[in-house]
Amino acid sequence: MKTTYKTSGVCASRIDLEIENGVIKSAQFYGGCDGNTAGISRLVVGMEAERARELLRGIRCGRKSTSCPDQLSKAIDAALEN
Repeated sequence: MKTTYKTSGVCASRIDLEIENGVIKSAQFYGGCDGNTAGISRLVVGMEAERARELLRGIRCGRKSTSCPDQLSKAIDAALEN
């Protein structure tokens, strides 16, 4: 399933995510720190979505209450709920 998640509280504006049979097939951030978001995307491809969600949840960016990895965990939540 492909889904688009509108982020909140981070530099990236959205995340396009594809999960198939519980495994992340692709994750693409729009905006944000190119190197960091590209790295996160590559690391989660092939990973079980629930495991990625556990690892990324709660990561903060400086003084912000969230981060791009945390927002990806929320995108995974939204995708798995549908």
